[in-house]
Amino acid sequence: MLPTILDLTSLRAAYEAGHSPLDIVEIVIARRAASSDPAIFITPTTDDTLRSEARALMERAPEPNSLPLWGIPFAVKDNIDVAGLPTTAACPAFAYRPEKDATVVARLRAAGAIVIGKTNLDQFATGLNGTRSPYGAPRSVFDADYISGGSSSGSAVTVASGLAAFALGTDTAGSGRVPAAFNNLVGIKPTPGLLPNTGAVPACRSIDCITIFAATVGDGVAIRKVAEGFDEADAFSRRAASAALPAARLRVGVLDGAEREFFGDADVEALYDQAIARARALGAAIVPFDYAPFREAASLLYDGPWVAERLAAIEGFLASNAADFDPTVRKIIEGAKSKTAVDAFNGRYRLEDLRRRTEAEWAKVDLLLLPTAPTTYKVADMQADPIVLNGRLGRYTNFVNLLDCAAIAVPAGFGSNGLPGGVTLVAPAFTDDALAPLADALHRAAAAGMGVDRAATIPEQSRIASPADDTVAIAVVGAHLTGMPLNHELTALGGTFVKACRTAGDYRLFVLPDTVPQKPGLIREPGYDGHGLAIEVWALPPDGFGRFVAGIPAPLGIGKVTLEDGSNVSCFLSEAHAVRDAEEITAYGGWRAYVRSGAAV
Repeated sequence: MLPTILDLTSLRAAYEAGHSPLDIVEIVIARRAASSDPAIFITPTTDDTLRSEARALMERAPEPNSLPLWGIPFAVKDNIDVAGLPTTAACPAFAYRPEKDATVVARLRAAGAIVIGKTNLDQFATGLNGTRSPYGAPRSVFDADYISGGSSSGSAVTVASGLAAFALGTDTAGSGRVPAAFNNLVGIKPTPGLLPNTGAVPACRSIDCITIFAATVGDGVAIRKVAEGFDEADAFSRRAASAALPAARLRVGVLDGAEREFFGDADVEALYDQAIARARALGAAIVPFDYAPFREAASLLYDGPWVAERLAAIEGFLASNAADFDPTVRKIIEGAKSKTAVDAFNGRYRLEDLRRRTEAEWAKVDLLLLPTAPTTYKVADMQADPIVLNGRLGRYTNFVNLLDCAAIAVPAGFGSNGLPGGVTLVAPAFTDDALAPLADALHRAAAAGMGVDRAATIPEQSRIASPADDTVAIAVVGAHLTGMPLNHELTALGGTFVKACRTAGDYRLFVLPDTVPQKPGLIREPGYDGHGLAIEVWALPPDGFGRFVAGIPAPLGIGKVTLEDGSNVSCFLSEAHAVRDAEEITAYGGWRAYVRSGAAV
């Protein structure tokens, strides 16, 4: 009834087809019982409680899909409060039972979502690897010898293995992004303060973020919008001030030279280069930038005074319960005892100096495209060298919250070892929505599936459209392509290149007779099983679009063409009679290839 990976589209379709939340929780119960990873949950919601929650939802909102997240199962990292379930932060001696939900959990439950349990984590959210917990180490869904990533380890694995449609994590150094990369998921890391932290055990309270793991960018953004919003109970909560990115060609910053560090992992480096190529194919301008000031800022998170925030969060508990800590976590947090107030101010001064240096790099680019993690490790190797190897995982993530950025991590494909890699888009504060279209497009272009299901197709219903602007998209097929004789007609009207792509497979291409310059005729033939045709999508201002269309000569006109990804866009199409006796050139794969062949007149 349901696919391996749960997502909003499949669940909503199941509900539309007549299934109930009670049916879905029974599937979750069965999948949870069959799971081969015993370390995912610290406290699962009991089977009977899940059934009761489903019945209560149907009584409260009997109409299917009548709430934004009606009947959607989700998991919660066990440093975020859920009323009725203990919060342990992966330390049994620390456990307490909250009387009310964390603010974000309350909002999600009010929207119809159902909590399936509290998930494992690196103790007190101190780590990026997922092995620092007395409850065990959740494993990569692709190879149990490998780490799941942390600290939001269990949350990522619940989604990637098909137990939940989404999960909440937290992110101080990269904990909402690294586990996404290691489990072929999307990780939504909001601008600090966009989602309130009320009811979350702090790590570094001034920069902590509650995050979302999801199967698709569209799902993650939809869930984030339910959970976000100012909360006066959180002193670091902020009122959103949405920031835009350019609607035309984005300048995407990429690593260059000595700043490209993958610790010998050629697979992850290759996946990063492939992601860069996809961004270029999607119309981005690729701009090398100097990562050094960002890297130096990243080092402050653990090597500077910010580690003292971790001590501040649990100072009293550490004083009385030091023996209850994971040894590595204890070593890291106790290291803060040597920090002084002078160190704190000097660290702040250093961060602001580095922030100023990053401004020169931000002037070159609109956003950054970075590896989410430069490599991964086996559990045994991580446990043998827990601090050094963990530190490597945060090379491209630790700076993001310190420098007040938004980020979205997406899958980037699989290496020769069968393990996934990921990339992250990073931009200044409150660009959360503006990052989403490119993040979604990169995920789809990677063809990496969702979670453990590498063959899964990302639902069209979750697609994130390009930011609304005052332009109209039009696809061109022949003489208006970049570098072709009539391309100037587009640019003269303010047209901007959006992307190169292909049509769906049921289109045919012909040479229109008696046209100067020579032009093709594109027609659709339902049932024709081709490979699609190379075209370009451009954007025109509305008045320019009107003037452009008015000048199109018969037998050409404007209609809708279906692209290979299933989307539709306005495009040049030919009347069928005009190609009845015309030369067919479909086999060339597009007009440009035909012209280059020398066959054109």
